[in-house]
Amino acid sequence: MMSITITDPTLLAQLTAAPGFVEFRDPDGRVIGTFFLEGYGKPPPGVKSPISDEEFEDARKEPSSPLSLTEFWKRLQSGEYK
Repeated sequence: MMSITITDPTLLAQLTAAPGFVEFRDPDGRVIGTFFLEGYGKPPPGVKSPISDEEFEDARKEPSSPLSLTEFWKRLQSGEYK
């Protein structure tokens, strides 16, 4: 991994205020990388996912038949996913 130190206070302020992630582009508009804020996509402190890490890994390894969003919500609300 490469580490780059940013010393420009304007750029630092823009990155800090980013709403999750930022695309870095060259002068021609080509994406050269993406910056994700620390903690982006993680639940806030004190909030626990209803699906354990082990259950998530098991589901990722063994895809099952497709589940509609409606069926997923029914199962989630019924407490099936704890």
